[in-house]
Amino acid sequence: MTVSERAHELAIAAAQAAADKKAQDITIIDVGDQLAITDAFVLAAAPNERQVLAIVDAIEESLLELPDKAKPVRREGERGGRWVLLDYVDIVVHVQHTEEREFYALDRLWKDCPTIPFVDRDLVEADAGGSAAAE
Repeated sequence: MTVSERAHELAIAAAQAAADKKAQDITIIDVGDQLAITDAFVLAAAPNERQVLAIVDAIEESLLELPDKAKPVRREGERGGRWVLLDYVDIVVHVQHTEEREFYALDRLWKDCPTIPFVDRDLVEADAGGSAAAE
């Protein structure tokens, strides 16, 4: 794995913030061996523009709350709300409308790159709670 510790921390935090806002199809791709400009892409989708923008806002707020207070150096695509890109240098976050996610298929474009595992902590807690209740 070529992602730095900071990139890994940012990617997981961004993915969790997206999951908290009900983002779909969240994927973290390690592009460090292929690109010199960033270590990882975080991909997320939402079925409408309003939710895309809510996810983007949640990611920005979440990364600002980290001890290192990460701020994006660039934010693009906000006006249309169909594909918003947040560039944190170490990671680049792509939040796309579901139609754009399917059409542009960034996952397929970067399919030769390894993915970084992400599990929504709320799902883990729900599974743990359900297992305890079943016993």
